[in-house]
Amino acid sequence: MANNYAGLRASFKSDPAAGKRCADRLLTIRNELRELRKRKSDSSLLLATWNIRDFDSNKFGWGPRLPESFYYLAETISCFDLVAIQEVNENLKPLEKLMKILGREWDYIVTDVTDGPSGNGERMAFVYNTEKVWFRKIAGEIVLPDGQMVVAKKRVTVKGQKDLPPTFVETEQQFARSPFLVAFQSGWFRFSLCTVHIYYGKDSGPELERRIAEIKQLVQFFAKRQDKASPDVDHLGLPENYILLGDFNVVSPQHETMKALKSKGFTVPDAIDGNKVRANGQHFYDQIAVRVKDPRFRVVGGGIVPVFDYVFRDSDIDTYSAVMPADDPEPDEKFKATTIEARYRKWRTWQMSDHVPLWIEIETDFSDDYLQQLASVS
Repeated sequence: MANNYAGLRASFKSDPAAGKRCADRLLTIRNELRELRKRKSDSSLLLATWNIRDFDSNKFGWGPRLPESFYYLAETISCFDLVAIQEVNENLKPLEKLMKILGREWDYIVTDVTDGPSGNGERMAFVYNTEKVWFRKIAGEIVLPDGQMVVAKKRVTVKGQKDLPPTFVETEQQFARSPFLVAFQSGWFRFSLCTVHIYYGKDSGPELERRIAEIKQLVQFFAKRQDKASPDVDHLGLPENYILLGDFNVVSPQHETMKALKSKGFTVPDAIDGNKVRANGQHFYDQIAVRVKDPRFRVVGGGIVPVFDYVFRDSDIDTYSAVMPADDPEPDEKFKATTIEARYRKWRTWQMSDHVPLWIEIETDFSDDYLQQLASVS
């Protein structure tokens, strides 16, 4: 069953011009992503990750999202079978609104809110099509045991000395935002999926070191778990398959952040590795890495969805100028947008995101392999 556009007419009853625009843009998305949608089949899984910026608190003063934005988000998500979403906020009504648009065959699993300044009050979620994916009744947030915690320097603020250079003290700590693991199955393929939003901080110094340390501890945690697994975890005698995906805040394919992600036996599928799917200027924060022991595992494609090619385009600035904030609400003067064009390009990231969906296609039909095994029994 396809996206059913629940409430589309009612959402724009008082603004028919916006409703007409929304329908037109949805047709554009459907046309542009037609080839991606054609990849959906019973024999493969379309798996994606998407950091949907500040979904949807308006705590930064750039929103709230327009009604049409929810339909554009849903239309894009409906191209996939299973999507990891980062930056879901405490209030789940926006997520529930998105789910209603997606239709009754879609469901979600979401974490509790992460407390603390580094956690930013965020949740992480998995949104999935129940006709293609089923939840294997295992879910949990990753908590590191003593001796395996992230060793990094933590910023310490000294009362009355806020204008002095920051002080950093080395500590053992958990992840800034607890990684979220859920066991799923699609077709014949059984796997545990862990979504993350790795600490960002700054691009140098102790905060970058903490970012790298989080990635290292994450891959080490799952490598140890998989390598120590009982040999009879499943009917084939294989340990659990692990896929990590989300916002790793990877700087570049050559950077230490990527080297950390590709350590301990994790690999990035060739279809999305390096510069294969990213144009010049696009960041490498979002990644998908796998550590799979099933010899039948195969990734048969991958890519990104350049959302601003289809909606909130550069040429749409006049359409939305009246609904944007009159001024950039950014408190730091050096980051304020000084032109309407710059303000529009910032505003639209709170309508869609400052990230784009990254996806891979995984083969899930192992029927031939199974039958060949049976047929070869002497």
